[in-house]
Amino acid sequence: MTENENPVTTVVRLLQKNMHVVKEDGSLANIHVSKEWYDREAFKNYDGQVTVGLEESRDQILEISAKTRRRLSLLRVNVWATDKPEQAINGRLMREKIREEVNRIVRQNRNKPNTTAYGFHGVGQASDTHKAYNASAETELPPQDSGWNELTNEDYAKIWYSDDTRFSKTANENGEYAMMFFRFKIESKMQTIKKIVLAFEGYGTAPAGNGFVIKVWNHVAEAWQNAQTSDPVAEDQAVTISLTSNLDNYVDDDGFVWLFARTANASDGSTDAVLHCDYACCTVTVNGITYCDVVNFRDLDDVRVKPFIFRTQFTVKTWMFENVEIS
Repeated sequence: MTENENPVTTVVRLLQKNMHVVKEDGSLANIHVSKEWYDREAFKNYDGQVTVGLEESRDQILEISAKTRRRLSLLRVNVWATDKPEQAINGRLMREKIREEVNRIVRQNRNKPNTTAYGFHGVGQASDTHKAYNASAETELPPQDSGWNELTNEDYAKIWYSDDTRFSKTANENGEYAMMFFRFKIESKMQTIKKIVLAFEGYGTAPAGNGFVIKVWNHVAEAWQNAQTSDPVAEDQAVTISLTSNLDNYVDDDGFVWLFARTANASDGSTDAVLHCDYACCTVTVNGITYCDVVNFRDLDDVRVKPFIFRTQFTVKTWMFENVEIS
């Protein structure tokens, strides 16, 4: 049975995945995003906090039978910061930086708040969520095969962005393909997922012809499926697999989705087969809100305590459309 995701959950994830605040010394600020409210203890380990909570929800009837409705929700999004002299953090300035970032994220994603892109930016071997591996073999190895080798931290950095800095895997034995696979950790509940799009950007070369093939792992059938093939050229292409049905076959019990890529052809022992990866990602769309935007915001600083708490409260409106069955 499908479910709609809670608007608060959607907006928390939207802010978590897109928050990018740079401190005065040029380093990246550590911002904690969660459901309400301000947590003084948790705040000790962060440069700032953002909390999200429901203020009000209204149903709007869109046609005479009252079957089609729009659920309009107003959310409180609070920004919290305080002075931390020992870390050279000015609370008022930090609040202003986070406030502008919340504005940017909500406005830029107003028509797709329920879509999350999972990529490898910032990921290395220490990650317990997303992983990337490489191998060369004559057959397509399953995810659990011992022949896979995880990328080094240096190699992970090559697939952080779509920027023409590529990781390359070479197969030089006769009949072997160069291959990779990618593990993505999905955070949404299985029942709320509407669509999954897996993408691989790069190219493959081999003596019998250029190009690459991508597939997704069906953990129920225990097989790589839904093959998509690039054009037979030696230049970057982005190829995708879109999943909209039987999604629980492709998201395992731990929330992992697995993407496979290999050269379209194998090495002949004289000329290598090489798979070049520029970027890989998994984009997930959930059932729920399809629009959000900033209504207003105001400063609500608390100067009764020391150090002062600098706070800005946003009102964010969201909506989702529903069809209500009549009994």
